Amino acid sequence: MPPVTRGFFGSRNPDVDASRIPPGQYFTPDFPVLSAGPTPHTPLDEWSLTIDGAVDGTKTWSWEELLALPQEEITADIHCVTKWSKLDTTWTGVPVDTLLDGVETEAEHVTAWCDGGYTTNVPLEDLAGGRAWVVHRYGGEPLDPEHGGPVRLLVPHLYFWKSAKWLRGLTLTVEDEPGFWEGFGYHNYGDPWREQRYWSD
Repeated sequence: MPPVTRGFFGSRNPDVDASRIPPGQYFTPDFPVLSAGPTPHTPLDEWSLTIDGAVDGTKTWSWEELLALPQEEITADIHCVTKWSKLDTTWTGVPVDTLLDGVETEAEHVTAWCDGGYTTNVPLEDLAGGRAWVVHRYGGEPLDPEHGGPVRLLVPHLYFWKSAKWLRGLTLTVEDEPGFWEGFGYHNYGDPWREQRYWSD
Protein backbone atom coordinates (compact mmCIF):
# COMPACT_ATOMS: atom_id res chain seq x y z
CA MET A 1 0.00 0.00 0.00
CA PRO A 2 1.30 3.50 -0.78
CA PRO A 3 2.45 5.50 2.26
CA VAL A 4 -0.19 7.61 3.96
CA THR A 5 -0.59 9.19 7.37
CA ARG A 6 -3.18 7.08 9.20
CA GLY A 7 -3.69 9.11 12.36
CA PHE A 8 -4.09 12.75 13.29
CA PHE A 9 -4.38 13.91 16.87
CA GLY A 10 -6.06 17.29 17.21
CA SER A 11 -7.51 19.04 20.21
CA ARG A 12 -10.78 19.05 22.07
CA ASN A 13 -11.48 22.77 21.87
CA PRO A 14 -13.94 23.86 24.57
CA ASP A 15 -15.29 26.56 22.23
CA VAL A 16 -16.37 23.97 19.65
CA ASP A 17 -19.89 22.55 19.66
CA ALA A 18 -19.19 18.88 20.41
CA SER A 19 -22.43 17.85 18.69
CA ARG A 20 -20.81 18.78 15.35
CA ILE A 21 -17.89 16.37 15.82
CA PRO A 22 -18.66 12.75 14.85
CA PRO A 23 -17.69 9.91 17.20
CA GLY A 24 -13.96 9.22 17.34
CA GLN A 25 -13.05 12.54 15.68
CA TYR A 26 -10.98 15.49 16.94
CA PHE A 27 -11.39 19.15 16.06
CA THR A 28 -8.51 20.88 14.29
CA PRO A 29 -8.22 24.49 13.09
CA ASP A 30 -5.62 23.31 10.56
CA PHE A 31 -6.13 21.66 7.18
CA PRO A 32 -3.84 18.59 7.16
CA VAL A 33 -2.60 17.36 3.79
CA LEU A 34 -2.94 13.61 3.32
CA SER A 35 -2.21 12.02 -0.04
CA ALA A 36 -1.34 8.56 -1.30
CA GLY A 37 1.10 9.77 -3.93
CA PRO A 38 2.62 12.81 -5.66
CA THR A 39 0.53 15.92 -6.29
CA PRO A 40 -0.52 16.27 -9.96
CA HIS A 41 -0.17 19.66 -11.65
CA THR A 42 -2.38 19.79 -14.76
CA PRO A 43 -2.26 23.04 -16.77
CA LEU A 44 -5.71 24.62 -16.92
CA ASP A 45 -5.66 24.77 -20.72
CA GLU A 46 -5.29 20.96 -20.71
CA TRP A 47 -7.83 20.33 -17.97
CA SER A 48 -11.37 19.07 -18.56
CA LEU A 49 -14.18 17.43 -16.61
CA THR A 50 -16.18 14.53 -18.03
CA ILE A 51 -19.39 12.71 -17.16
CA ASP A 52 -19.52 9.35 -18.90
CA GLY A 53 -20.37 5.68 -18.39
CA ALA A 54 -23.97 4.44 -18.36
CA VAL A 55 -25.37 7.70 -19.73
CA ASP A 56 -27.19 8.71 -22.90
CA GLY A 57 -24.24 10.81 -23.98
CA THR A 58 -20.85 11.90 -22.64
CA LYS A 59 -20.62 15.48 -21.34
CA THR A 60 -17.34 17.39 -21.10
CA TRP A 61 -16.44 20.86 -19.82
CA SER A 62 -13.25 22.82 -20.25
CA TRP A 63 -11.97 25.00 -17.39
CA GLU A 64 -13.61 28.10 -18.85
CA GLU A 65 -16.88 26.24 -19.42
CA LEU A 66 -16.93 24.98 -15.83
CA LEU A 67 -16.44 28.51 -14.48
CA ALA A 68 -19.28 29.75 -16.71
CA LEU A 69 -21.78 27.41 -15.02
CA PRO A 70 -23.90 28.60 -12.06
CA GLN A 71 -21.71 28.71 -8.95
CA GLU A 72 -22.58 28.23 -5.29
CA GLU A 73 -20.85 29.23 -2.05
CA ILE A 74 -20.76 26.31 0.38
CA THR A 75 -19.98 26.26 4.09
CA ALA A 76 -19.51 22.75 5.43
CA ASP A 77 -17.85 20.70 8.15
CA ILE A 78 -15.43 18.06 6.86
CA HIS A 79 -14.31 14.86 8.56
CA CYS A 80 -11.22 12.86 7.61
CA VAL A 81 -11.01 9.11 8.17
CA THR A 82 -7.71 9.76 9.99
CA LYS A 83 -9.87 11.29 12.74
CA TRP A 84 -9.58 15.04 12.27
CA SER A 85 -12.58 17.29 11.72
CA LYS A 86 -12.52 20.86 10.47
CA LEU A 87 -15.59 23.05 10.89
CA ASP A 88 -17.11 25.81 8.76
CA THR A 89 -14.90 25.32 5.73
CA THR A 90 -15.90 27.56 2.81
CA TRP A 91 -15.86 26.56 -0.85
CA THR A 92 -17.00 27.77 -4.26
CA GLY A 93 -18.08 25.43 -7.00
CA VAL A 94 -20.71 23.89 -9.23
CA PRO A 95 -23.44 21.65 -7.80
CA VAL A 96 -23.21 18.12 -9.16
CA ASP A 97 -26.96 18.50 -9.80
CA THR A 98 -26.09 21.13 -12.40
CA LEU A 99 -23.64 18.82 -14.14
CA LEU A 100 -26.17 15.98 -14.15
CA ASP A 101 -29.00 18.13 -15.47
CA GLY A 102 -30.39 16.48 -18.59
CA VAL A 103 -28.34 13.28 -18.16
CA GLU A 104 -30.43 10.17 -18.76
CA THR A 105 -29.18 7.09 -16.90
CA GLU A 106 -30.24 3.90 -15.15
CA ALA A 107 -27.05 3.94 -13.09
CA GLU A 108 -27.18 4.02 -9.29
CA HIS A 109 -23.43 4.37 -8.66
CA VAL A 110 -20.62 6.75 -9.57
CA THR A 111 -16.86 6.34 -9.79
CA ALA A 112 -15.01 9.62 -9.37
CA TRP A 113 -11.69 9.48 -11.22
CA CYS A 114 -8.79 11.85 -11.00
CA ASP A 115 -5.38 12.89 -12.21
CA GLY A 116 -2.83 10.58 -10.63
CA GLY A 117 -5.05 7.50 -11.02
CA TYR A 118 -7.10 7.92 -7.83
CA THR A 119 -10.71 6.71 -7.82
CA THR A 120 -13.49 6.51 -5.25
CA ASN A 121 -17.05 5.24 -5.47
CA VAL A 122 -20.17 7.04 -4.25
CA PRO A 123 -23.86 6.20 -4.65
CA LEU A 124 -25.41 8.48 -7.26
CA GLU A 125 -28.10 9.59 -4.80
CA ASP A 126 -25.35 10.94 -2.50
CA LEU A 127 -24.14 13.29 -5.24
CA ALA A 128 -27.62 14.61 -6.04
CA GLY A 129 -30.18 16.69 -4.18
CA GLY A 130 -27.78 19.47 -3.18
CA ARG A 131 -25.40 17.12 -1.35
CA ALA A 132 -22.24 17.41 -3.49
CA TRP A 133 -20.28 19.93 -5.53
CA VAL A 134 -17.31 20.20 -7.87
CA VAL A 135 -15.29 22.92 -6.14
CA HIS A 136 -12.40 25.08 -7.36
CA ARG A 137 -12.03 27.69 -4.59
CA TYR A 138 -11.38 27.31 -0.86
CA GLY A 139 -11.61 30.19 1.60
CA GLY A 140 -12.14 32.60 -1.28
CA GLU A 141 -8.91 31.61 -3.03
CA PRO A 142 -8.17 29.19 -5.89
CA LEU A 143 -7.93 25.66 -4.52
CA ASP A 144 -4.29 24.76 -3.88
CA PRO A 145 -2.96 21.63 -5.61
CA GLU A 146 -2.11 19.98 -2.28
CA HIS A 147 -5.79 20.23 -1.34
CA GLY A 148 -6.97 18.88 -4.68
CA GLY A 149 -6.81 21.86 -7.03
CA PRO A 150 -7.63 22.88 -9.59
CA VAL A 151 -10.85 20.97 -8.83
CA ARG A 152 -12.00 18.43 -6.28
CA LEU A 153 -15.26 16.73 -5.46
CA LEU A 154 -16.91 17.89 -2.23
CA VAL A 155 -19.21 15.39 -0.48
CA PRO A 156 -19.13 16.72 3.08
CA HIS A 157 -21.59 14.25 4.60
CA LEU A 158 -19.16 11.39 3.95
CA TYR A 159 -15.55 10.89 5.11
CA PHE A 160 -13.29 13.23 3.22
CA TRP A 161 -11.55 10.57 1.10
CA LYS A 162 -14.82 10.43 -0.85
CA SER A 163 -14.26 14.12 -1.79
CA ALA A 164 -11.79 13.12 -4.47
CA LYS A 165 -8.85 15.45 -5.16
CA TRP A 166 -7.77 16.46 -8.68
CA LEU A 167 -11.12 15.44 -10.13
CA ARG A 168 -11.35 14.81 -13.86
CA GLY A 169 -14.53 12.82 -14.24
CA LEU A 170 -17.61 11.09 -12.89
CA THR A 171 -18.37 7.71 -14.45
CA LEU A 172 -21.92 6.50 -13.83
CA THR A 173 -22.18 2.73 -13.40
CA VAL A 174 -24.97 0.21 -12.99
CA GLU A 175 -22.83 -1.95 -10.69
CA ASP A 176 -20.94 -0.58 -7.71
CA GLU A 177 -17.19 -0.52 -8.33
CA PRO A 178 -15.01 0.07 -5.22
CA GLY A 179 -12.33 2.70 -5.68
CA PHE A 180 -8.70 3.03 -4.57
CA TRP A 181 -8.98 3.14 -0.77
CA GLU A 182 -12.06 0.93 -0.77
CA GLY A 183 -9.92 -1.73 -2.42
CA PHE A 184 -7.49 -1.47 0.52
CA GLY A 185 -10.19 -2.09 3.10
CA TYR A 186 -11.76 1.32 3.66
CA HIS A 187 -15.53 1.28 4.08
CA ASN A 188 -17.54 1.22 0.88
CA TYR A 189 -19.84 4.07 2.02
CA GLY A 190 -17.98 6.04 4.71
CA ASP A 191 -20.52 7.74 6.98
CA PRO A 192 -18.52 9.56 9.71
CA TRP A 193 -21.49 9.61 12.09
CA ARG A 194 -21.59 5.81 11.99
CA GLU A 195 -17.76 5.54 12.12
CA GLN A 196 -17.67 3.64 8.85
CA ARG A 197 -13.90 3.80 8.41
CA TYR A 198 -13.17 0.22 7.34
CA TRP A 199 -15.03 -2.70 5.79
CA SER A 200 -15.52 -4.26 9.24
CA ASP A 201 -17.20 -1.14 10.70
